[in-house]
Parts: sequence; structure tokens; C-alpha cells
Amino acid sequence: MAKRVFLIVLDSFGIGAEPDAAAFGDEGTNTLGAIARHPAFDCPNMGRLGLFNIDGVTAGSPAAAPIGAYARLQEQSMGKDTTIGHWEIAGVVSPQPLPTFPEGFPPELIAAFEARTGYKVLCNKPYSGTEVLKDYGEQAMAENALIVYTSADSVFQVAANEALVPVPELYRICEIAREMLTGPYGVGRVIARPFVGDCAANFQRTSNRHDLSLKPPRATMLDLLRAAGKDVIAVGKIYDIFDGQGVTETIKTTGNTNGIAFTQALQTRDFEGLAFVNLVDFDMLYGHRRDVAGYAAAATEFDRFLTGFLPGMREDDVLMITADHGCDPSYLKTTDHTREYVPWLVCGKHIRPGSLGTRLSFATIAQTVCAYLGVDASSLDGQSAWEELKA
Repeated sequence: MAKRVFLIVLDSFGIGAEPDAAAFGDEGTNTLGAIARHPAFDCPNMGRLGLFNIDGVTAGSPAAAPIGAYARLQEQSMGKDTTIGHWEIAGVVSPQPLPTFPEGFPPELIAAFEARTGYKVLCNKPYSGTEVLKDYGEQAMAENALIVYTSADSVFQVAANEALVPVPELYRICEIAREMLTGPYGVGRVIARPFVGDCAANFQRTSNRHDLSLKPPRATMLDLLRAAGKDVIAVGKIYDIFDGQGVTETIKTTGNTNGIAFTQALQTRDFEGLAFVNLVDFDMLYGHRRDVAGYAAAATEFDRFLTGFLPGMREDDVLMITADHGCDPSYLKTTDHTREYVPWLVCGKHIRPGSLGTRLSFATIAQTVCAYLGVDASSLDGQSAWEELKA
């Protein structure tokens, strides 16, 4: 029977501050700890897999006999953003952080961007994605201008009202930005942020967001699997994060519920290789907006999905659940990502349950996936845990 790996990234589902969190301004953060105390949180399936048995996790009640293998992974890359988090999951560690612009982008860069796109730029500073619409949305509509903003992450975000700047036009504008943002300006992602509404009271971002990422600096797990003839099915924003490199099939989603449904459907399909899933709402809708209740409810929704998914796993299926960074919804010092350990839960009919301890590098995942699928991963970072996992 074909070997299949379902690798699901709960975007920003951190499990406690890493040793160097203070250097990132994130001392004491704990995404799981924050949501597990909320009454909307109910995750018995992840508990059975070993979530509450992981090193350092004090939330929840440890399972007496976990059915999965479990570990705490420490990020080796110098960052806490989506791009390098996923690159590291895929086997490429980033020793240098991607550039950030806490004072906004240089005036000469913005001027060149305005000249190439033909649009005036407003804002150009770090901002909350919802607050920036309240403060600049009406002016942008009155002047047919673009709202450009950033955050503590390595991002260049462009917001425009769909009624004035159609979505394809906004995507074209962002492609121009991606061409321009290289070298010292090479941010991890250029993000198109379309919104609707006619005044500050009702502006709302739409699901037409589109990320244009830097290409990974070298071949990742995705490239190696594809070259070996394996399927690499990208669900959610995985295609965008890797700029399509190594992907054999793309499934776009509108959020967690949609992404979960597509993943459930994939379970009934025949393929051989990797289904790489990102569930973005944890981060985008709840983490950054510091919505503990919403984050807890999203975790519960995902756990309910596992109720049907786990019994439906085939003989040679492996399920892996992890995250790319933290975004503690109870941490009010900032609204940015938080530097946290991430969980790694692994299960399957040929997986030995139990603790894998604490591992340096998310790249442990790439090495283990490749080892299971029989693909040479010697060019990737990290160390495989497959010999410890196989029953």
C-alpha cells in the first residue's frame, strides 16, 4: 500500500517560550497555556496523542497511555515568522533573520514603488491589520491609494478596497513589490490584503489574501520528494510560502474549516507522498487579534476533526501535527508572533507511542518524513527520528 504522510501545521500553535524568547521580546509566552484555560478549549484527541505529555507542557492532564509519539521542537532559525518556520519544517534552517522594518520602509523604496504602480502609498509603518483599515481605509478610498504596512515580521503588506482596486490588480501590484523587494529589502512575504466596506465602521478583510514569498534559499523536503516521484499536495498557504517550489498539487482554502474539510477529503484519495496542510486561522484570526476564546474554539474544532480522521487512517498512513511559531493570544505587549517551542505529534499503525523528548530544529520533521518515504535527505538540515518512531 502507498505510504502517505499528512503533515498538518496549526499555524502559531506554540507550547511555551524558548530559552532565547527574551531576546525576541517574548519572555513568558505560552500559546497553549493561554487557550487551555478557556472553557471553549476541549481537545481530548490531541491529549490522547500526547499533547499534554510533552516536555514542559503544564496545561491539561497527561494521558496515562498516549497513542502517539510526541516531542517538543525548538526552532534553530533566527526568527519567529511563518516563512522561515515552514522552511525549517521542510529542512532548511535560516541562520540569519529576514529583514524587518520597524520604522517603515525607506522613502526611496516607497517612491520607486509608487512610480512603478501608479498609486500613492499611505501609512508605511508597523500596524495591526484591522486597525490600519480603521485609520487609513477611508483616506485610501478617497484618494484611490494603497495602504502599505508591516509588522514585527518580515512582511510588506498592501491593503486596497476591492471596489476600487480589483483583486487581480492588487495581485499585480504585489508582484511588482515582490520583484523590488530583494537583497537588503528581501522580506519573507509580500501580502495582498483586499478589503471591502465603505467606511471605517464596516471595513472587513476578505478571503482573497495572497502571499508572495521569497523562494527558499536551497532545495527543501518538497523539492526532494517531488524529484523522487512522490506527490506533494499543498493545502492552504503552503504553495505561497514556498513560492510553489516542489509542489505537485495545490488546494487553496478560505480558512480552517475549509482546510479541515479538504484534508478529510484527501484521506479518501489515493496518493503516495506528502499532504502538507496549513491551518491559518489560529494565527491570522485569533493569535494576532489576541482572541483567546476564538483560538480555543479553533483548537476544539480541529480536535473534533481528529475524531473521524484517526480511525480512517490507512495501514501505511502517518499523521504529524506541529506548528511554525507561537502567537500567544493572551500576550498583550505586542500583537506579533511569539518565540515558542512547537509540538510534534506523530501517529500511525506502525508508529511506536511515547516521548521523543525535546529536539533542536523543526527540521527533525523533514528528515523523518523523508526517511519514512525512502527519500535521501542528506542535503537537508536536522536529524531524523524515524528509527525511534518505527514500531
